[in-house]
Amino acid sequence: MPEFDWSEPATVEETLDVLASFGEDAKLLAGGTWLTLVLRQGLLFPSVLVSLRRVPGLDRIAIDPDGSLRLGAMTRHRAVERSPLVRRGWSALADTYADVANVRVRHQATVGGNLADADYASDPRPSSPRSARRSTPSARAASAPILVRDLIVGHYETVLAPDELITEVVVPPVPPGAGAAYLKYRSRSHEDRPCVGVAAMVDLAPDGACRRLEVVVGAVAERPQRIGDVLASTTGRPLDDGAIEAVADAYAAAIDPLSDLRGSAWYRRRMIRVFVARAIRAALSRAGHEPGGDWNGKELPA
Repeated sequence: MPEFDWSEPATVEETLDVLASFGEDAKLLAGGTWLTLVLRQGLLFPSVLVSLRRVPGLDRIAIDPDGSLRLGAMTRHRAVERSPLVRRGWSALADTYADVANVRVRHQATVGGNLADADYASDPRPSSPRSARRSTPSARAASAPILVRDLIVGHYETVLAPDELITEVVVPPVPPGAGAAYLKYRSRSHEDRPCVGVAAMVDLAPDGACRRLEVVVGAVAERPQRIGDVLASTTGRPLDDGAIEAVADAYAAAIDPLSDLRGSAWYRRRMIRVFVARAIRAALSRAGHEPGGDWNGKELPA
């Protein structure tokens, strides 16, 4: 382990001051599940670790007057998983966090840390729409909330400046009558990180036409994958089996997956097709619609 200094600021403002003083030589410590590993592997050499454990208000779970869910950056995965507020309005999000690794990891890992690490194979990310960041006064104009798909720009890279930190994640309400789901495929053990993870949200009009479809695929490329033109093409059309398979085919064709120990690019492309279709059907099922097809079947293509 490299040697480093230790800082425990008591407020967000003090944290920002430390970050501004040390720049890229400082690393924030939230839950530490990722940072501890890379420190032990000698992949990072910070001069100071900045712990967030004494900063108040970063672990709250609250609902705004507009119905949005706010998760503080230091909120543990286990807290999201077990929160009655989250389960009542965002059950798919609670289920997503409940399926991460094992209970020991979930008691330690944090919402904000997972996003800031920008590790492609960390799977709650496709289900988190928007993050809020704070920066030093000299860059206060850059502190506006950003979409998660704009936050991550590459492997372990985000748009955050050295003097910025994530303070919370904001999740909009699920429209009445809509359904959401997150499915992931692990090619090795149950506690392994995903080979493919897919989040889907479906909102249908009373006549069955699609008002909105959202599909985000994670763990297959350096950043979460959302194919906007494919999703837009479903608006106003019935989301039947043919439309679902067309979306799945289009996602499999559009995404350029990577190869690693969990699966080759060729294998991931096939799993993208399978799990995009399954996730859409699972979201439809949660919304009370049954388009046909077995979204939760055990047979996978060879």
